[in-house]
Amino acid sequence: GYGTGSLPRIDSLGSRLFLIHLYPELSTVPSSLRPLLPKLPSRTRALDVGAGVGRVTSDVLLHLVSDVVLLEPVEPFVQQALARCRATTSTELAQRGQRPWKGLADGSKSVTILQGTLQDFDPMNPHRVTFLDRIGYQPPKPLDEINMGFDVIWCQWCLGHLSDQDLVAFLQRSHVALREKEKGKSLIVVKENLCQDMKDGSACTVFDEEDSSLTRSDMAWKTIFKQAGLRLVMEQVQEGLPEGLYVVKMYGLR
Repeated sequence: GYGTGSLPRIDSLGSRLFLIHLYPELSTVPSSLRPLLPKLPSRTRALDVGAGVGRVTSDVLLHLVSDVVLLEPVEPFVQQALARCRATTSTELAQRGQRPWKGLADGSKSVTILQGTLQDFDPMNPHRVTFLDRIGYQPPKPLDEINMGFDVIWCQWCLGHLSDQDLVAFLQRSHVALREKEKGKSLIVVKENLCQDMKDGSACTVFDEEDSSLTRSDMAWKTIFKQAGLRLVMEQVQEGLPEGLYVVKMYGLR
């Protein structure tokens, strides 16, 4: 992890570019990828699972979508995410050298913070988690959003805490929750550390006894995606991270 500050800029920029490449309508500036007249829902929605203190939400997703739902199971992490989110309009945040979360102070964007586990979470029926707060934009009918689904479901550095069986089930539930999948727009992004495949090219999974997590190889991930019925549309290694760490790879799935 990277402590309690922001993500390394190279990581957050890599994530944004990857997402824009697959969903160019989300681009906020004119580019060769962005359609001249992008057709988007009135408000775009992202789900950030295993979100920790909210770095992906603040450094990636709020730059591209209207509303983010943040899900984190660990009490200290989710409370810190909540505190950072609530403090984004205060002068105290700037004094601590932290950037405000985009769009919350003016009410143009929102973050909803939930506490719960991925094993119990159904993105379309989020009844087995605890609602903590919604900061920023407030919809006229909040309950209408419960079964609305998502344009982007982002999973970064958290899926190693799920068994293969739980992971396949979670990805299947997530696929059901993509609201523009018939149009080839909405997607799931998995961004995780990779270990090496076996010498014969077969899948490999390494168990870390310190944090009881699994590090999967490229083939192990692709086997999981196939079992979940997902289509891999793009894959890319995150460049520019410090040497000596696991390779980090992004997978775009529909």
